Amino acid sequence: MSDRRNVYFYYKKEESTIEKINSLIALAKDNGFNVVDDQRKANIIVSIGGDGAFLQAVRKTNFRSDCLYAGIGVDNTLSLYCDFHLDDREKMLQAMNESQIEVRRYPVLEVKIDNATTFKCLNECSIRSSIIKTFVIDVFIDDLHFETFRGDGMLIATPTGSTAYTKSVNGAVVDPMLPCLQVSELASLNNNLYRTLGSSFILSDKRKLTLKVVQDGNDYPIIGIDNEALSISHVQELEYGLSELPIKTVKLKDNSFWEKVKRTFL
Repeated sequence: MSDRRNVYFYYKKEESTIEKINSLIALAKDNGFNVVDDQRKANIIVSIGGDGAFLQAVRKTNFRSDCLYAGIGVDNTLSLYCDFHLDDREKMLQAMNESQIEVRRYPVLEVKIDNATTFKCLNECSIRSSIIKTFVIDVFIDDLHFETFRGDGMLIATPTGSTAYTKSVNGAVVDPMLPCLQVSELASLNNNLYRTLGSSFILSDKRKLTLKVVQDGNDYPIIGIDNEALSISHVQELEYGLSELPIKTVKLKDNSFWEKVKRTFL
């Protein structure tokens, strides 16, 4: 960390926390960190506000692979992306100055829509019907037609995203050291006429997943990328794969992914 001293803070200016945040910024300056207002000049990007703020910070700064991301929580809510708490300012400085932190790499999902626009996600991308009508999607793995899905929609997640929306639809919790993506169904229709796999499945980072939306009048799907929704209509095809550039985050040596999972769910 000694060669990374330009820090950009991402946070909402809320009355309940602004005094503590200003105190943290002053403390960083007093300890040799250069606080910058332009994220492009930073080599450390710090989000303040929990997992949602962390996802927004990564998105708003364009999933930079040439810097370190760190998350700071502001309340007692359990967090998977934040290793620090706003009230533990001395602990943050001690960890950085005494090399108590490690760098970890999180896979990033790339989504190409209609072979044109590309988006990135840290957690997941979902596609769902916006009307009360069965959504029909042809699912391709590489160039193989795997199945025809009928139901509410589909959810594609990274390993870190496996503890979020995917877990709530009975997907597997995946170690982020495995570069892969997980595909889950949302209320699939399975009977004697229609059939899908009926369970989540995991694809290697070498695979390409393609979803082709059957054009039957359900032309305005809701596409969610992490904690945002895209306003794109008449979507015909979505292509998924892992980016070659993961994001780098800082973690405390005694706070692994599985320690966080245990603390959060068990």
